[in-house]
Amino acid sequence: MQATPIESAAPSYRLAVADVAARVRATTDGVVLADSGGAKVMHETGLPSYCYFPPADVAEQYLEPSNRRTFCPFKGTASYWHLALPERTIENAVWSYQRPLDEATETAGYLAFFDDVVALQAIDGELPRTPTDEPISGPLVDWLLLKAWQCPSAAELTGELGRQMLAAGIPVWRLGVGIWTLHPQLAGRSYTWRHDTDSVEEGGTPHGMLLEPVYLNSPVRHVSEGLGGVRQRLDQDEAEFSFPIMQTLREQGGTDYVAMPLPFSDGQINTLTLTSDRPEGFSTNDLGSVYQCFAIISRYYETLTLRHNTSVLLETYLGRRSGQRVLKGQTQRGDGEEIRAAILYCDLRESTQLAASLSRGDYLDLLNDFFECATRPVLSRGGEVLKFIGDAVLAAFPVEQDDGLACGLARDAALEIVGDLAKLGNGDGDGDGALQCAIGVHLGEVTFGNVGGRERLDFTVIGSAANLATRLSEQCKILSRPLLFSAEVEKQVPDGMIPLGRQDLRHIDGGQEVFTLET
Repeated sequence: MQATPIESAAPSYRLAVADVAARVRATTDGVVLADSGGAKVMHETGLPSYCYFPPADVAEQYLEPSNRRTFCPFKGTASYWHLALPERTIENAVWSYQRPLDEATETAGYLAFFDDVVALQAIDGELPRTPTDEPISGPLVDWLLLKAWQCPSAAELTGELGRQMLAAGIPVWRLGVGIWTLHPQLAGRSYTWRHDTDSVEEGGTPHGMLLEPVYLNSPVRHVSEGLGGVRQRLDQDEAEFSFPIMQTLREQGGTDYVAMPLPFSDGQINTLTLTSDRPEGFSTNDLGSVYQCFAIISRYYETLTLRHNTSVLLETYLGRRSGQRVLKGQTQRGDGEEIRAAILYCDLRESTQLAASLSRGDYLDLLNDFFECATRPVLSRGGEVLKFIGDAVLAAFPVEQDDGLACGLARDAALEIVGDLAKLGNGDGDGDGALQCAIGVHLGEVTFGNVGGRERLDFTVIGSAANLATRLSEQCKILSRPLLFSAEVEKQVPDGMIPLGRQDLRHIDGGQEVFTLET
């Protein structure tokens, strides 16, 4: 959807620096912190007007450096100091733009105090007053307040945010958002919208990439590590920042680049980047319009990210079917449903000996490799990995169409597990080095439900079908077979099944007809 530019009657975002026509003194707790006849005042739309003092006129003995950094896309990165007073310490009470951007160059190195920390007094003259400008508003704010909540995902929010910026007259050509996430494989996710394609490209950052040059030498690292933001004209030879991404964007026609912290309420620092391809780049009014909306933009991304993280973690730790049940509110103890399923129970054989012969680290690596081999064939066929029990895996293939399909999927998954484990053990599937497993597969009715204590619940399958699959796995060791199937499974997928006769299974009344397959 293309957004149509809108003429806004809202006041422009303005920033101005002027000399203070008075001698100004700053005090707190009876201590004089600054006294200067050369202070400057900064007027900025929507904010109080702050006095900035020359460093020579500030009592530096009370200043204690802080690690905090904040970023303004037209003032630059602010450094902070604590006030270490005789009776108390006030954290992050003083700030300064050591290398301000063009709009604030007159305040370079000057220091300012928060209004609720110090009392300002004019010794000869009057203190500067904050202009009574109306808060900036316009189409971007209106969209954020009225319609942005309808975006169901971070990707769609990114695309629509880019379009709405254009509609508000902000010359954005590329909009990027990087969010740190909770995922077993990914440290973060990225969403990049471009005006010329009007599409959003989604990407993931594997955990290992955080040690690679592509991340180490990037604006994302600079921002997310609390070093402030980045503002850089891409069409200038002399540049403060020279990240490789900037050269790429310059070659693609970019003229102005901004990377801003996108903070979440828990302190996590994410990143939002804007690139323009207009010759004039971004104006103060352009970036001010975005900057003033940052709290709202950040909360939308935080809400969508939390929901995405919740879904990923529930699926990772509970399984797809169980995770969806939790998201749908089926969280009370005793909630459950009767389902028909092919149950697969896979146990790693000789694990006790392996644990004794390997170091703890090596054994854990081997166990994770086993779980990967045992779960991948199940998940790739739409099965549900219900839980890991020591060195065993319990999985289910719910009957959604017919018994034969579920049993066929379970059978094929079992065969693939055996083959993959053999290759994992020695590389070719032959010889004493191959890892061995014991898999039992049975078809039957189970209760898929929520059980446990009042404050610690679990989703699992309960019933004789699950017990029988477990006993078949145990019988594998007695019969020296990697796979055993019940008669119920053999009836549905008889091809290739080899009868092993009636077997007595532990804690199962009466003998059971048991079958296997050549592997």
